[in-house]
Amino acid sequence: MATAVHSNVKKYYSSLKTGEDLQTTAACHVSSRLLSLSPSTREALGQVHPEVCKRFFGCGVVVPEKLKGCSVLDLGSGCGRDCYILSKLVGEDGHVTGIDMTEDLIQESKKYIQYHQELFGYSRPNTVFIKGYIEKLSEAGIQNNSMDVIVSNCVICLCPDKRAVLNEAFKVLKEGGELYFSDMYTSEVVSDSLKEDPVLWGEGMAGALYWQDFISLVKELGFSTPHLVAASHIQINSPELQKKAGDIKYASGTYRIFKLPQDSIRNKGLVTYKGTVPDCSEYFQFDASYSFKTNVAVDVDSEMAAVLQYTRFSPDFTVWMTDEPDPGLKSAQQYCHLNPFLLADSLGSCVKQCSKMNSGNSGNELKPLYSFLWARRGEERRGKERRGSGVICGSLWRTQVWGKCKQSSVRNGSHCPHFTSPKVLHSGRSPKSYLITLSHLMHCQYPELKSM
Repeated sequence: MATAVHSNVKKYYSSLKTGEDLQTTAACHVSSRLLSLSPSTREALGQVHPEVCKRFFGCGVVVPEKLKGCSVLDLGSGCGRDCYILSKLVGEDGHVTGIDMTEDLIQESKKYIQYHQELFGYSRPNTVFIKGYIEKLSEAGIQNNSMDVIVSNCVICLCPDKRAVLNEAFKVLKEGGELYFSDMYTSEVVSDSLKEDPVLWGEGMAGALYWQDFISLVKELGFSTPHLVAASHIQINSPELQKKAGDIKYASGTYRIFKLPQDSIRNKGLVTYKGTVPDCSEYFQFDASYSFKTNVAVDVDSEMAAVLQYTRFSPDFTVWMTDEPDPGLKSAQQYCHLNPFLLADSLGSCVKQCSKMNSGNSGNELKPLYSFLWARRGEERRGKERRGSGVICGSLWRTQVWGKCKQSSVRNGSHCPHFTSPKVLHSGRSPKSYLITLSHLMHCQYPELKSM
């Protein structure tokens, strides 16, 4: 199975002592992301042995919600950091498997199994590490339809055959299972000449997928449409590597995709969140587009309705299926809400603006934006507001926007931004929620906003 790329990547990572030895910001410092973690995840991360954390090379935090009792597989487990976080969260009755092709990382990870078992108070270990290639999970002894959740942290970009990796993941997931992972993505297709550079492969730059190709690939393999959870820009610290990359931009993106039953995606739905997902009693931030407030009914598209019906989140929602068919998204343009570069832009501007808000700014500088949206809404909306959700540019997408910046929701369909109305804003909802949408507007059909 080993290829020249695999050999170069193994050699490259065996030579690294800490994540700071990488030449990009893909392996970002954990401290910069702590605020976005749930209390349970923060606690579990704080209990991971320091020596394990030292050799962490990931580009995100791949810990989805509601893991107790689950069987979880970590693709490219590396130092084992994420496996030990997951070990705590799945509980003694759950199970975590880490697979990696690098022998020394597997052996290093195994050293701390007993340490974490005793720390968590388990009568037996619930974590194993196996050597193998994530393109060949069956050869490593991982059975089809055996996993509730698969995670991966900035590893798929190191593999030469992405289709094989994702296809294997699809096979080993149970029906209703989830693949939740962070990876590097590019703003354009990487040229073949860059793929001949071993250092670029080690950094993930040569093997990173163009983000739209990723969406097409997972759909071809039978997964649901991806849900973009988080994103950030990746900076290239080495001038030499930057020169090689040229105009290509890199971003880390965390997506969640599901293995849904065949023919489960039919009609749109109306869903109400019960507030029962651990650490999410007031609201459940499913991704960057969907935030479900407890006991508030929300209209969703047919695919989201299927996700909430047939996955481990089913007990946490009441789902009413409507008679309204969903034509689905047929154009790559309509996936702009899944673009990690747009989300990274939005989050960047949001952080900057929030610091102003916290300094006592009343939000008056946003009034031109509110007025603009209100006027556009009057011109373009179709249908009535539904249960606190505003609609602009028709009914393709609805979203609730409320709470703090990190709780904000944005959905772009057909290059149409969607916003809760300013009327809702002035009834007490935070103006900070709207800032995240500004760069999306600038990339869409309203050029006049650029001058505001």
